[in-house]
Amino acid sequence: MKQHIPGEWHKATYSANGSHCVEVREHARGADVRDSQNREIGTLDFDSHEWNALLGSLPHH
Repeated sequence: MKQHIPGEWHKATYSANGSHCVEVREHARGADVRDSQNREIGTLDFDSHEWNALLGSLPHH
């Protein structure tokens, strides 16, 4: 798994290769998620408990 620098936006590993991607910015308080094609509409903000719960619910590849 690739390590990301906290606070930097990166494409989510669960995004398909193509135009339908989300970007994630992880930080000490949790994470922010945005649509890479529509950044101007804002972000979804998750606190650390919500973000860890989401990641824990995803199947591991």
